[in-house]
Parts: sequence; structure tokens; C-alpha cells
Amino acid sequence: MKTNDPHQIQLTGLPILSSESQGWENILVEQFHHPAGEGHCQFGDEHTICLSLAPRPVRLLQIRGGKTYTGLYGKGDIAIMPAQMPFFARWEGEDQYLQIRLAARFIQTVAQETIDQETDRLELCSEFRIRDPHLESIGLLLLAELQQAHVGSRLYIESLANVLAVHLIRQYATPNLHLPIYEGGLSQRQVVQILEYIEAYLHEDIKLTDLATLLGMSQFHFSHLFKQATGITPYQYLLQQRIERAKQLLKQTDRSITEIAFSCGFSSHSHLSKQFRQLTGITPKAYRTN
Repeated sequence: MKTNDPHQIQLTGLPILSSESQGWENILVEQFHHPAGEGHCQFGDEHTICLSLAPRPVRLLQIRGGKTYTGLYGKGDIAIMPAQMPFFARWEGEDQYLQIRLAARFIQTVAQETIDQETDRLELCSEFRIRDPHLESIGLLLLAELQQAHVGSRLYIESLANVLAVHLIRQYATPNLHLPIYEGGLSQRQVVQILEYIEAYLHEDIKLTDLATLLGMSQFHFSHLFKQATGITPYQYLLQQRIERAKQLLKQTDRSITEIAFSCGFSSHSHLSKQFRQLTGITPKAYRTN
């Protein structure tokens, strides 16, 4: 996601971690650690969510949308800044937070695909300090991916971005939009079509949009219907199949673990080892020698 927005005025300091180099589409995730200070910022085409990671509460002054708010921000507190809204902030101690920026056009697309009507007037509400366990959970999952040494699966990141967008639309959008809930899941034919596609392209970086487009539906609808039909998310199924193929290659070939990792769609030896251990309880090397 590009960050060279001419309307952007960045707060003091560079991020500790950033997803900018990882090729995540429609979403930019960055972790910051600032000493006491102040700054102002405006993102022209992105909605911004800030999740406090501060181990101790920090007194923070915010001015945006003609309103001023002062209060203590501690771990788990969240602020939402709509696109094109300039804001000023002053914090009195060391501050740590996760900043998530979602392209405004992405939010619009998700809303339009989901409710199948024009959403040109869709806006997000400005929130100074809220508690939202679901929003916090998504943020921490994105942070965990950001902290990994390997490049995360696009399917996983796209799934999280879609879940985040839908939650923002449901809880913080104006006018209020009621997103439909679809029951029944995919048909057997559709499931087989998706499973065959995943099997054929298991070694590639499969994207959520690839699978949804295959069935001619939105990413949000596809994810929900796939889970209803199979009991697991598309990403969980993809990961299971990659591990199963890795098991076969570990037992039936003498190829190196690094080579097997790449052929199964993992970004590195360590990426395969981490996921393999989580699903099987042992390392690929131990599995091969058993």
C-alpha cells in the first residue's frame, strides 16, 4: 500500500515495524514508539485506527473535527480517525501504539459488494477513545503477522482486512448499514471447485480475491459461505493442505526442508517450521525422521 499521499503529514518519528515492504493490499499496519511530544497528521484517502500498546497509561490531548479530548490512554484503548480529517495530538509520556490505515475506497467497495447498493455517502464516525474487543483482537492479529520474520500469507491478511472493514461498517459507519447474513454455505459443486483450485495452486500465494472471483461473489460473502460449508476459514483450509503436502514430501522425497517449504507455498524454512509445529506439535525434521 503506497504511503506517499501528498495530503499526509506524519507524526514525529518513524515506525518500529511497517507492512509497507510486505505488499499488503488496501491496508498499512505500523507499530510506533514515541517519546513525549506532539504532532499533527492528515490522511487524505485512508481511515485510521490507533490501538494503544502503552504498558502504562499516557495522558493524551487530541484535537480533530472541531472537538478536543483529553484523557489517559492505556493498552487496548482505540481511536478512529476518518479519512481527510486533520488532527493534532500531544502526549505527555512515552507512547506505544499500533496504527492501521485502511484505504477509503476499499471500505466503500466492501460495503457496496456486501449490501449491493450505492454507498457514496458512507463515512466513518470519529472516535476519540473507545474499547472494542473485536477491533482490538484484529489489531493484535495484524501486529503478530507484522512481527513475524516471514512475509505473511496474502489470503490471511486479506481475510483480516475484510473482517476489519465489515466490522467498521457495521459499528462505526454513517448512515447505518445493515449487512445481510447469509445462511447455508456454498453448494457442493462450489466447494469442489474451490478445493480443486487450491490444490492446483497450493505452491502460489493464493489471494482471497482469487477464490471469491472464481465463484463470482464478494470476498466477504465467500469467506462466510466457505466457513459455513466447511467449518473452517479459507486460510485455515489452505494452511492445512500446505502442511499435508509438506508431510508427503518429507516422507516420500529427500528434498531439503527449505525446498519443500517453497514448493508448498511457505516463504521460508522457518515459516514452514513454525506452522508445522503449531499444527502437528513437532518440527518438519522430527516428522521426517520418525
